[in-house]
Amino acid sequence: MTDARWRLPDGIDEVLPPEAAQLEHLRRALLDLYASWGYELVIPPFIDYLESLLTGTGSDLDLKTFKLTDQLSGRLLGVRADMTPQVARMDAHRLRRAAPTRLCYLGTVLHTRSDGFAGTRAPLQIGAEVFGHDGVESDVEMLRLLVATLTTAGIDNAYLDLGHVGIYRALAAQAQLDRGQELALFDAMQRKAIPEIHTFIERAGVPAAVGDMLLALPELNGDDALTRAETALARADAPVQRALERLRAVADELSRWLPALSVHFDLGELRGYNYKTGIVFAAFVPGWGLEIGRGGRYDDIGQVFGRSRPAVGFSTDLKGLIAQAPTPATGQQPPVVAPWSADPTLQATIARLRRAGRRVVYRLPGAADANDPDAEVLVADGDGWTLRPAAEA
Repeated sequence: MTDARWRLPDGIDEVLPPEAAQLEHLRRALLDLYASWGYELVIPPFIDYLESLLTGTGSDLDLKTFKLTDQLSGRLLGVRADMTPQVARMDAHRLRRAAPTRLCYLGTVLHTRSDGFAGTRAPLQIGAEVFGHDGVESDVEMLRLLVATLTTAGIDNAYLDLGHVGIYRALAAQAQLDRGQELALFDAMQRKAIPEIHTFIERAGVPAAVGDMLLALPELNGDDALTRAETALARADAPVQRALERLRAVADELSRWLPALSVHFDLGELRGYNYKTGIVFAAFVPGWGLEIGRGGRYDDIGQVFGRSRPAVGFSTDLKGLIAQAPTPATGQQPPVVAPWSADPTLQATIARLRRAGRRVVYRLPGAADANDPDAEVLVADGDGWTLRPAAEA
């Protein structure tokens, strides 16, 4: 029988050198980027009461969340599948600021099944949120910061998909669908199953005008989707028109900041429909069928924690960013090899090099050398020590 103790569960990976160094280099760069924009780092717990993890998210995270019973309290716990609800709790319950609050976070989340980010069930999630501002400006700041995140990772060919969940939600209300019907039609919308949508509309007795608009929704995607929506959704109620105006305003403002950015629209895309309340977006790179980053507005998520504030944010996966970066950087120079010696002058030289950011490793007596062709070697030179290429030492 084959010994399989070295195997890992499907979708769970371990990170080895040099990828671990690449991840750490990018982690530091992104947290420094967010700090320079005024975002404060928070660290939510890896495990939490289940109701706190799922609050305000409907069923979106329920199936992705690992659950277990707390042996101390008997209550159900969950391993976080997304940090957004926890960060919303921090803003609403612990910080309770009057002014807009900018928070960022980083950590492993765990999914019962892969959701697409780099095909892993344990993404290294990094993201940012703005609480306390309901305006086009905070929507656009999130989009700009997402693009800056991708650029920092070396990804400069990304494009954005923009949508607004309020359009479908308002059309469903105009069609007088109950909650069960709304969710059933939502499922068909996500799959863009046009014949199924048509059959549903007929069986539900949806008025023709509203039915035509619902049928048009999955087709309203592409660069000109907003222009076509003016005609296709002309008979929609005021909430739909307000959602379209907001989406148009975000696109116009974003183009002023990032005129070269490729932006597409998909009015039938409903990511996070059960808890998102406004604009939704995702970033893609050519040749990669999965989204590399996602986000949107979720204004009601803090209500259960005692304070509902406008909120918008995004998240991405460090592992996915590394996978898509053309030439991942580690930020490390070649190592320096030092002899095993307690010579004070050598120790002072090593300390100086390490303070300057160099990696210095001792050559352990009796052990094989790493044979790094780029390494440098500390060689005695009179009363001091000199760095020389390994090939010349």
